[in-house]
Amino acid sequence: MIEITEARNCEHADDVWQLCQELVADGTTYVFRPDAAKEEVVDYWFPQPGKTFVARLDGELVGIYLLRPVQPGRGGHIANASYFVSSRVRGQGLGKRLAEHSFDQARSMGFQAMQFNLVVETNTGAIQLWEKLGFSTIGIIPKAFDHDELGLVDARIMHREL
Repeated sequence: MIEITEARNCEHADDVWQLCQELVADGTTYVFRPDAAKEEVVDYWFPQPGKTFVARLDGELVGIYLLRPVQPGRGGHIANASYFVSSRVRGQGLGKRLAEHSFDQARSMGFQAMQFNLVVETNTGAIQLWEKLGFSTIGIIPKAFDHDELGLVDARIMHREL
């Protein structure tokens, strides 16, 4: 059974670093370079202000997401989020479950909408999920992401009301 709980940096840094080794090595969906330091990766997943949630299967960390304001002050009513699911459990609905959990959390934190600022165009699985969950593409950023295999590719800005 998958359990989703709020995480704290001091308690979860080593587990997050372990999980994200796959993410860093992948080079096709996240901006981390292959030589990214542990501190850089862990700090990304524990934003201030913001909250982080982890998913565990039989005690093993298999997914993570973060919520934070997309902008401070007058832009603070729109949430930004990032998600990662281990390849070991992909295709089993965990991404959708994390997303739905994040929508509930975002609403409880007072957010009125959610926006993703850099959804890599080649990440078709994520784009399909976000569209199924009500997100629309509101912009394209040309050559925004340096894909490990394809070079510079476009990225989407995606948005939905909560």
